[in-house]
Amino acid sequence: MKIGVGSKNPNKVKSVESVMKKIYSQEHLEVVGLDINSKISSQPFNGETIKGAINRAEEVMNKIDADLAIGIEAGLFRFPFLSTNYLDIHWCAIQDKMKKITIGSSCGFELPKEVIHKVLQDKEIGEAMDEFVGIENIGKKMGAIGILSKGMIDRSDLAQQAVLAAMIPRISKDYYFNKKKNSTFK
Repeated sequence: MKIGVGSKNPNKVKSVESVMKKIYSQEHLEVVGLDINSKISSQPFNGETIKGAINRAEEVMNKIDADLAIGIEAGLFRFPFLSTNYLDIHWCAIQDKMKKITIGSSCGFELPKEVIHKVLQDKEIGEAMDEFVGIENIGKKMGAIGILSKGMIDRSDLAQQAVLAAMIPRISKDYYFNKKKNSTFK
């Protein structure tokens, strides 16, 4: 099985590989990272984040002959009642050869107010976190979540959550795609 990932970010590629090894035979699994443009803002907000993940998956399918094409995108989603009004959430879109797309997300978490303030002034989360904690290229390492959770969860964990959530309809396809199945709860 050949799986294309719409990024060469090692965290994203390893996250996809980790999830797929749990689902499919490791012997016949090839995971390839590609340099793909998400065609969205460098710091997406709300639904634009999901659109970026979909764009990445679709572009992977256009570039290579893959069984599955995966796009992962992180962004800020506005939620009132939070101290910062935003949650950082990773989203995953998975497209198959039949062009069926499934979507999943990671858990969301709040960034410090100072980081949100910088992001709202046109900085990307990674750049704002680099300045906030004094670590260069944090996004290619454990990510903001790794620093803020004191290592209990890292960026690849969030990507894995999103990939697994997007795979749920494929893992349990009888519940999602079988038209003959009675969908009435008893």
